[in-house]
Amino acid sequence: MPLNRKVRYGMVGGGPGAFIGAVHRRAAELDGLAELVAGAFSSDAEKSLAHGRSLHLDPARCYPSYEAMAEGEAARAPGDRIDVVVIVTPNHLHYAVAQAFITRGFHVICDKPMTTTLADAEALCRLVAQHGVTFALTHNYSGYPLVKQARAMIAAGALGTLRKVVVEYTQGWLGTALEATGQKQADWRTDPARAGAGALGDIGSHAEQLARYVTGQRITRLLADVGTVIPGRRVDDDANLLLRYESGLRGILHCSQVATGEENRISLRVYGSEGSLEWSQEDPNRLLLRPADGPMQVLTRGSGYLHPEAQRAARLPSGHPEAFFEAFATVYGNALRTIAARVAGEEPDPADLDFPTVLDGAMGVHFIETALRSGGEVGSGGHWVDASYVPPG
Repeated sequence: MPLNRKVRYGMVGGGPGAFIGAVHRRAAELDGLAELVAGAFSSDAEKSLAHGRSLHLDPARCYPSYEAMAEGEAARAPGDRIDVVVIVTPNHLHYAVAQAFITRGFHVICDKPMTTTLADAEALCRLVAQHGVTFALTHNYSGYPLVKQARAMIAAGALGTLRKVVVEYTQGWLGTALEATGQKQADWRTDPARAGAGALGDIGSHAEQLARYVTGQRITRLLADVGTVIPGRRVDDDANLLLRYESGLRGILHCSQVATGEENRISLRVYGSEGSLEWSQEDPNRLLLRPADGPMQVLTRGSGYLHPEAQRAARLPSGHPEAFFEAFATVYGNALRTIAARVAGEEPDPADLDFPTVLDGAMGVHFIETALRSGGEVGSGGHWVDASYVPPG
């Protein structure tokens, strides 16, 4: 990195009982590029301080709120303050936290979905452009080496003319009214005030971004059937979508959190005139290639025949499995190297710019809102709507 030190980051959210906060910390630090120096880990000031101490942070930098953290870090000397804030709060806080730090000149790495409304997403696009900061969104599935291989192969024309894409993200953990038990993750993820959308926002946004990233195409029209299966639940927990893309490519997206027995199945199939590709997150070190005129091939992570983008994202030789943390760290690595270059006053390596940005975040929020609009009142069926969108900035 152009800096002669690690990137200093602070975290907002990710306190006791927050699964994703620990994931972000491990991903940020896996490659030795960053160190956690500050945080506002909980809306409860005492819990925030206690969690910061458990992470061995300076108590003076364990803040009672994100507002205090933004002000406190901005007041520190340039050689001491954080370079970037990592936001891992419930969705409804993403905009306010990001705005507080962007306007003070800090870079941002944010969990998805970026915001709960398109107006807020577009406001962040404008703020990022105005203040010239880096904004990374952690769609971690785009960090897998063989996802990057699929993207590179499609861009090189290996599948010919694209005809159809099928993407699925199914879970079963909300197959009962888990939120009624007070379980923390279920409680906020099924609260429309804090989560916004349900399955569409939580996992459907990942599925949409994965298909867009790999195919390089944006949705232009969609038809959505959005439903709530569990009685009394206030957000959607199941959705089925038909998609049309820029080139005429057809698509199917299915997301569900009430698919009994499923753990975390995200899978992608892309069909073209010359062959097809298939990848699954539950078997992430293999990519299946089915040529139109030959036998199926199994491409494996870490192999020398892969495209440079895929080889660059692998940390171990073939036969040594890599998975979720490493994929998350790939997104972090590119973002952190980009931030380090900009802090040092240098231009980032173009290869490091391969991470989801604030513009991807706006496209994701637009997708969620468009799908909900297509579905109409939850459970009423759906109708085709225009899904074309270009985010500001």
